[in-house]
Amino acid sequence: MIANRWLRLSLLLVVSWCVMTLFHELGHIICGTCCGGVLQTYDLWPWHLPLSIFDPDPIPLVTLWGGPVLGAAVPILLAFLARRDWSWFIAFFCMLANGLYLLTAWYSGDKYLDTPKLLEHGAHPITIALYCVVTIGIGYIGFRRQCLRVLAPSHASDTSHVDQQQAPLS
Repeated sequence: MIANRWLRLSLLLVVSWCVMTLFHELGHIICGTCCGGVLQTYDLWPWHLPLSIFDPDPIPLVTLWGGPVLGAAVPILLAFLARRDWSWFIAFFCMLANGLYLLTAWYSGDKYLDTPKLLEHGAHPITIALYCVVTIGIGYIGFRRQCLRVLAPSHASDTSHVDQQQAPLS
């Protein structure tokens, strides 16, 4: 049924959003902590703008890059391990969303978002642009393919509507 496919797509999008925000923010937290930063506060709820604040943060570029890098890489790694279509849907969503986030944050210039902070702390614009091109390019192609799979009729329902008069005689 078409309603089931749209429901499945909707549920996968909600789960994908939650996974993306979780792994992106955990990437900041893991990298910041590994670099000797002191985590002052964090918010991981996906319906807020997740955040993590370190003070001090000895290597802010590592902390800042940790979010988008681990936010895209961990779901891809988990999809390789799970080997399920739904896991690839989530992984490609995360890749696409992290790239689009850095791109839109760059465009907006909001000083509290990752891209302006990356630039402020010395990240070269070419590295950010390269990250965006790779993640958006691969993420879009993979995510589009997974959306088409989710919305495609199942094989069983493909043949159930065939009129017996049109079916070949055996």
